[in-house]
Amino acid sequence: MGENADKHTLDGTSVTTSAASSHDQSFANADTASKAAETASGADASASSEATATAGSTDAAAAVVSADTAAGSTDAAAAVVSADAAAAQAHAAGADGVSDSGSLNESAYINGSANGSLDSDDNHLSDTATVGLSYGGYSKYQSPLPEPDVSACDAFQILNGIPASRGIAVGRISFLQRDAQLATRRSIEDVDAEVARFETARAEAIAQLGTLYETTVEKLGDQNAVVFQIHQMMLDDPEYVDAIEGTIRDEKVNAEYAVEITGSRFADMFRQMEDNDYMQGRAADVMDVSRRLSDILNQSSGFNAPHQFVNSDEPIILATDDLAPSETVQLDQNLVRGIITSAGSARSHTVIFARTLGLPAVINIGNDLNSDLEGKIAIVDGATGRVILDPDEKTLSIYAERKRTEDALRARLEQFRGKETKTLSGRKINLFTNIGTIADLDLVKTSDAEGIGLLRSEYIYLQSQDYPDEETQFNIYKEALLALNGKKVIIRTLDIGADKTAEYFMLKHEENPAMGMRAIRICLTRPEVFITQLRALYRASAFGNLSIMFPMITSVEEVKDCIRICNEVKKQLDAEGIKYSDDVEIGIMIETPASALISDMLADHVDFFSIGTNDLTQFTLAVDRQNAEVGRFLNPYHRAVIRLIEMTVNNAHKKGIWVGVCGELAADEGFTHELIRMGVDEISVVPSSVLNIRARISTLG
Repeated sequence: MGENADKHTLDGTSVTTSAASSHDQSFANADTASKAAETASGADASASSEATATAGSTDAAAAVVSADTAAGSTDAAAAVVSADAAAAQAHAAGADGVSDSGSLNESAYINGSANGSLDSDDNHLSDTATVGLSYGGYSKYQSPLPEPDVSACDAFQILNGIPASRGIAVGRISFLQRDAQLATRRSIEDVDAEVARFETARAEAIAQLGTLYETTVEKLGDQNAVVFQIHQMMLDDPEYVDAIEGTIRDEKVNAEYAVEITGSRFADMFRQMEDNDYMQGRAADVMDVSRRLSDILNQSSGFNAPHQFVNSDEPIILATDDLAPSETVQLDQNLVRGIITSAGSARSHTVIFARTLGLPAVINIGNDLNSDLEGKIAIVDGATGRVILDPDEKTLSIYAERKRTEDALRARLEQFRGKETKTLSGRKINLFTNIGTIADLDLVKTSDAEGIGLLRSEYIYLQSQDYPDEETQFNIYKEALLALNGKKVIIRTLDIGADKTAEYFMLKHEENPAMGMRAIRICLTRPEVFITQLRALYRASAFGNLSIMFPMITSVEEVKDCIRICNEVKKQLDAEGIKYSDDVEIGIMIETPASALISDMLADHVDFFSIGTNDLTQFTLAVDRQNAEVGRFLNPYHRAVIRLIEMTVNNAHKKGIWVGVCGELAADEGFTHELIRMGVDEISVVPSSVLNIRARISTLG
């Protein structure tokens, strides 16, 4: 450090930097504001009128000014509410010109009116017809504060990655140093002894994971801790174990080497599944398990938490290639303020843990994240995926203010926890959440969702080596229903095909799998698979409030066939004396233009619709959403898409059934007012967006 370096305070912790000290107070104010906001969360709700007034402004610049004023208000409650409203308006008016994912100026389709109609302007939607939108999986509830103009500044370096966990963090970059060394290949003579050594290590690893599970339960809850039970299952997985033992026997090599190459091979296999985020996220799990085995085999001490090896009393930004779940859960939060990685998946358990712990994270930065950055001061913006190196005084101040506002907004959102989702006029909206597996059930509870709008049953199949049997599925569905304790749980029947494949289905290669053998088409052509799932679903219905939903419907005939098979299943269960609920709702997904156009006819046969906007958009526009080359043409706000949604809602209500939305448009706060205007009855979003959407709905008429 230079002789003239001064000590400053970032996030309330001392850190040395050569920048001027004027930003210190900014970060101190951020902490103070955060505490005030927490107090404000119980304040008079009358401040919402101010929020509504601010949200009605059509001037984005004015919205930003309002937010600045609100942030400095002496009335904490009013400040938070005003900032919330200003943020919504700045977002709607396109104050920053970009979404969290940095891709769309939304002023093109929203006129600044919470209750405005898209039909009021016949041209403004068409202006965005070729604008692409890349979602980061997070709330688009923007801080109204301006960002630095990084394009014209040479004072600092910018690293760009994938936004993984929201929040602002400041500290020195410190690279994680693992004890494990790369395994050296050694020839061995006694293969049986080496296999036995591996088995001993495997047993020890399973025991360690049991201890880690208990620790994680206390820190993050049962559902987050489940990952370490999954790791134990990996260590019992015949494919993984046999591959390691086979390498030892066939190549006559040491166990450490066999574990390393097997783990790398499995992880690479998952990483290459570019069209399946969930499976990509399992790469870190495989490497975590393999690294644990290697540590035991090397008789190392295993993982050392960062505070044990980082020689620092300052807050740090932990940098690494890809942080393992077991490493993440053991982080010292008094020291580690944020996480940046060169690789990783947004669907990994590591990212889930980071969000739960409240650690801002940016992943997949690539080769720009290297050891030369050790010790540099960095700002991590987990909402935009931006890492700012060696920021100047102005930038530090801007981000300190941004942090203050985001903390206040977060506290503001807590006001809506435990409340019904209602518009200003008192209209009730069912606000549900989407999940992939029962491992996400704890997220449902912490999100304060009113039910599950989409449980993707296909992940049961994707995680199996063969068709899951009735009993396996029954136990999973039963657990979900019991966990929701009477709240509605909508389970979609298997949606295998297109970007989600399982080898044992032995689907033929297709040039265009999105339009091929998938979803309900598989169910109707392989009734034995469909019947097994339906039996499990109906058996589970006795334990909660179940609704069944069929994907990729294109005709009335398909619906009739599905209902016929459901009735056959119920007759079977009656004959066997097995109980099930008589109140199971039957619904279908509207995700093709065909189903939207005949929604008046389909409504005669079902209890509800759920509009899947992702597929509806790609099929309507003839744009493959998995093809990055045509991504700029995938516009969910296209007039044709909007008309199909509105047509579906109108037809549903004419026939007396309810309709929900569960695609990415559902979580777009800038578009929420349009869904409400159309008359949508239910909105289902990712758990992290529930309170955001509830707050947004509360400002609408």
